[in-house]
Amino acid sequence: MAEGIENIGKKEVVWSYAATVFTVGAGVILLPFILYALPAETVGIWGIFQIITGFVLLIDFGFRPSFARNISYVFAGVSKLQTVGVAQVNSETATVDYSLLKSTIAAMRRFYRLTALVALVLLGVAGTAYMYYILQKYQGDKTEVMTAWVLFVVINCYNLYTYYYDALITGKGYIKRIQQITIIGQTLYIGVAVALLYCGFGLIAIVSAQLLSVIIRRVLAHTVFYDKAMRSHLKTAVSNRETEHQVMRAIYPNAVKVGLTQVGGFLVTKSATLIGGAFLPLDIIGSYATTVQVADVLCRCGCVVYQSYTPKLAQYRAENNLRQLKQLYVKSVLSLIAIMVAGSAVFVLWGDDILQLIRSHTMFLPTGMLSALLFISLLEQNHVVAAGFIMADNKIPFFIPSLLSGAATILLMWLSMQYLDMGVWGMILAPGIAQLAYQNWKWPSVVIKELKNA
Repeated sequence: MAEGIENIGKKEVVWSYAATVFTVGAGVILLPFILYALPAETVGIWGIFQIITGFVLLIDFGFRPSFARNISYVFAGVSKLQTVGVAQVNSETATVDYSLLKSTIAAMRRFYRLTALVALVLLGVAGTAYMYYILQKYQGDKTEVMTAWVLFVVINCYNLYTYYYDALITGKGYIKRIQQITIIGQTLYIGVAVALLYCGFGLIAIVSAQLLSVIIRRVLAHTVFYDKAMRSHLKTAVSNRETEHQVMRAIYPNAVKVGLTQVGGFLVTKSATLIGGAFLPLDIIGSYATTVQVADVLCRCGCVVYQSYTPKLAQYRAENNLRQLKQLYVKSVLSLIAIMVAGSAVFVLWGDDILQLIRSHTMFLPTGMLSALLFISLLEQNHVVAAGFIMADNKIPFFIPSLLSGAATILLMWLSMQYLDMGVWGMILAPGIAQLAYQNWKWPSVVIKELKNA
């Protein structure tokens, strides 16, 4: 049976769980080696590197999910991309417009060449200045950190330059294949990183392994998408600059809204490490970053079902199939809650024991802080899933609330550290309060209201 949107089912979910285990497991498997091999200060620097990676992906500004969603529309049979809503299709007679697909791919390539250049300038100038500032209080080998930083810049620029492959494979519905590629890439990443860490390369070990992994994954993704049949279809398809401009005009408005939403989301969920790095010692930032990394593992595992079916969401929206959307929403939310609750219990009860067993130089946050962070993460992911179901209808009503939540988070965090001396509690509670005020309850209620009678 051919792969694609129509064939997404339990096997794809199983592969998605496996890939998620390898993706987040890379962090979990590497974490003991990192905590054992690196001092707490260096772990803090690595935590900052990870947050900057999230910031760099914001330069994409919402186009990757927008491109992926519109690629799914094309493979569902639409002949024209719309700024708002989705052109309805007949699932029995719909065919793929390969000229539209070719134009969309060309538009994506040009866009990501530009974003990679922007990333290079930002990281090379502002990023390097920030690293020099952080290293003023660093007691370790600063040359090692700056060498790792240069490799880190290369990784992120190359990743952005080839980012459209993710949109192509996701949009086509090759869920199993992309998860297999992820497993291969993450296995390589873990193996090379562990070997180099044992050889004493520190941060350079981790970023070198990342670079090799990204290159291999992109090569495999190109091979999977551009198979013999796809190359044949695209070779005879006609693309022109005007059609490419039309594609961008259709995608641009909602992509910008998604981008603004992601900026707000980044400020809410990721800015704490960057801001805290300016106020708190790096060893404390290392403890916070390590805790957040494990919390992120639980969140990503909890969202596997939702992520696996994102191409299906676009198809069901195009077909106006609310009954199937309701089933997917219930399945997505229940799996999120079950995994988050079970994983949080293990994390709280035995997390510190595990770190002591591996003789880690860095520990998790205290139990009270840890529990609060995990509960806030669950609320965050619940409304993210709901927002994804809304976004599948090519509507982005949440970009302004997201920006406001981000701004409120920054303000609350600054006040808590500058004037209230709350330290890590300020890093945890500021985003939780900002999100609970509106977004945590608003978007789930919108989806429930739409689907309750389906």
